Amino acid sequence: MLVGFLASRPGRWLRIVTGAGMVVGGLASGTSRGAAVALLGLGPLVAAALDWVPVAALFGLPMDGPTLRRELGVSDEASLLEGFPRPGTREASPTLH
Repeated sequence: MLVGFLASRPGRWLRIVTGAGMVVGGLASGTSRGAAVALLGLGPLVAAALDWVPVAALFGLPMDGPTLRRELGVSDEASLLEGFPRPGTREASPTLH
C-alpha cells in the first residue's frame, strides 16, 4: 500500500530527497516558477522530517507516522538515522597527551 511505504523509513528518505531536490532546483532556476517549485518542495521535506504522512488523511488514516504504522500493522521502525553513530557516543582515548 502506498501509504504504508510513505510511512516507512525508505519512504521518508524518498520524500526528503524529493523535497530537497525541488527546493534546490527551484531556487537554482532563479525564476518565479522556480520559487513556487521550491515552496512546494518544502511540503514533502518538512512532512517527512517530522514523520507526518498527509496523504494518509485522504484514506481516513492518522497522519502521525508511528500511529499510522501501528494502525497498518507495519513494524514500527527506529529513527530515521538508525545505524549512524551519534556524536559523543564513541569512546575517548584513555591516553592524554
